[in-house]
Amino acid sequence: MARFKEAPLGDRLKSSAASRQSMLARFRTVAASDDPALAARRAERRAISDARTARLAEREASRLAQAASTEAEQVRLRELAAAEQARSIAEAASAAEKLRVDQKAARDARYAARKARQRI
Repeated sequence: MARFKEAPLGDRLKSSAASRQSMLARFRTVAASDDPALAARRAERRAISDARTARLAEREASRLAQAASTEAEQVRLRELAAAEQARSIAEAASAAEKLRVDQKAARDARYAARKARQRI
């Protein structure tokens, strides 16, 4: 029985390289052709991509504006809360001062009444 004769490694590598080169040449001719339909498809894809980019930029700008508006509202609310707290503290201090003055007046009245009783 005869043995199958294998091609040497060098020949197989050469034929593989030649095959790759022919496929590459075929791809270059197809890709480099100035086909109007291909150019139209490219232009359409580019327009779609540009529109998508514009929509994303608009959406991002809207999101940033909304975030800035929300932040400004939060700052305003914090300022209102701080002003309310300051007013409340001032009212409490005023009430405490009024109470102290009233207590002092009552004490002075008691002292004056005691002195008046002692003089009699």
